[in-house]
Amino acid sequence: MSGAKNCPETPRQRMIGMMYLVLTAMLALNVSSAILNGFTLVDNSLHTTIKSAELRNQSLYDEFNYLDELNHNKVKEWLDKANEVRTKSNSLYSYIEDFKVQLVRMADKDKANDSAYVKQINAKDDTNKTGEYAITKGNGKILQSRINEYKNFLISFFKDNPDKQKMYQTIFATDGNKTIPWVDATFESMPLSAVITVLTKYQSDIRTSEAEVVEFLKGQTDVKDFRVNKITALVVPNTPYVIKGGKYSAQIVLSAVDSTKKPDYYIRGVKINEKGLYEIICNTAGTFPYNGEIKIRGNDGNVNSYPFKSEYVVGEPSATISNEDLNVVYRGIENKFNISVPGIPAENVSVDVHGGTSQKVGGRYIIKPTQDGEININVYATIEGRKQRMGGGVYRVKYIPDPKSYLQYTDGGGVVRQTQDETLTKRTLLSDNISIIASYGQDELIKANFNVTSFSMVAPNGIDDTRGSKFSSKMKSFINNLEGGDYLIIKNIKAVGPDGKTRSLSPIQIQI
Repeated sequence: MSGAKNCPETPRQRMIGMMYLVLTAMLALNVSSAILNGFTLVDNSLHTTIKSAELRNQSLYDEFNYLDELNHNKVKEWLDKANEVRTKSNSLYSYIEDFKVQLVRMADKDKANDSAYVKQINAKDDTNKTGEYAITKGNGKILQSRINEYKNFLISFFKDNPDKQKMYQTIFATDGNKTIPWVDATFESMPLSAVITVLTKYQSDIRTSEAEVVEFLKGQTDVKDFRVNKITALVVPNTPYVIKGGKYSAQIVLSAVDSTKKPDYYIRGVKINEKGLYEIICNTAGTFPYNGEIKIRGNDGNVNSYPFKSEYVVGEPSATISNEDLNVVYRGIENKFNISVPGIPAENVSVDVHGGTSQKVGGRYIIKPTQDGEININVYATIEGRKQRMGGGVYRVKYIPDPKSYLQYTDGGGVVRQTQDETLTKRTLLSDNISIIASYGQDELIKANFNVTSFSMVAPNGIDDTRGSKFSSKMKSFINNLEGGDYLIIKNIKAVGPDGKTRSLSPIQIQI
């Protein structure tokens, strides 16, 4: 993980610090004012350090902005924080610079320069103006407050790093000691050259700290990235099942993993094996969507979750068997077809009939011809959003077979019976529930309803025609005059089926 470096002091910085301490000690011993010129050397070195730091910082910001152009969504959060560091650093740096200029102007008056380099100060040994400006006018407390605010701002980036917190507490310490407050210890009766050098050192610390924090923030842009040590090629097909004429599509990718970290795999909230192999026994047909997530601990110690979703299709075992010589559909009735495409969910299968209609009812298709001759049935499947023909066939259109004619009645036990040649009583023949019907009887292979439209009755004492399927009054009168052993014949039976075709059926013979 990329992170902030400690930025240890360079030999030059250590030398400057030691010179500052030595010169401060000399002041405490009331050494001659000529020694104060030594602060010029320290101040010059600090300004050189500041310029180097500013060049380094600008380079960091340039790199940061370049990363933001490459991946704005990933870098923006950290770049915004880096810009905030720059704003606050510049604000405190400028305030200290103005603080120094005001001190020099008070001491040098009209001889003062616009910049506050020690080498340009005339009243280097002035010990009054520093206390007057910082203590009497209260500017020292404002500076102390702003330094503390900046220090706490830097510490906020390292809440989990006590060493960093302690370092900034030390660099920007403004607590003073038990007997002398920081403002008094820093400004009271202190030579102007010494105070300016101290303030320049704070400016140098600001630029150094700014660089360190920005480097840390830049490192955060990849803290959640994984460091991979194993790369393999992986083929991820859109579907493992392709129909002839269809398109096989697969994404070829590089799979990069960190073999030192083992992710946890979950399906519907339940953890599966450590290899991420999802297996399930499929006993029910249909389409089954599922979702899950992969959890892995990132370089920042947090657990990252990566959700996913997919689905699988379970089909019924199926085989297609067809008798090409008997590819027949009948007009007027519902021809029931079981139609499926192996590997394709039923909801993605559709049927188109040229010369007829189709309707999906449950798991079947009801096909009705609307023309004579032949119809063409085509089966389609929707695969990856595209409708593709999977097959089909030509079927001959036939009228349904002629039914047989029956005399239907109810016997003495309440049982409905059908007959074509039987001995019946006049009482049975004259009952209201007797009628002529047309059906396929016990040999029916297809279901179809027929309506008898007319028939004729021949009896020894007369003949009569009637409409419908019931005996007319005249027919019943003939029957009532029959004697035992007499025959009546029902002929010219006409019936219409669901295909609209009128059929002439065989006669029925009944003995009294």
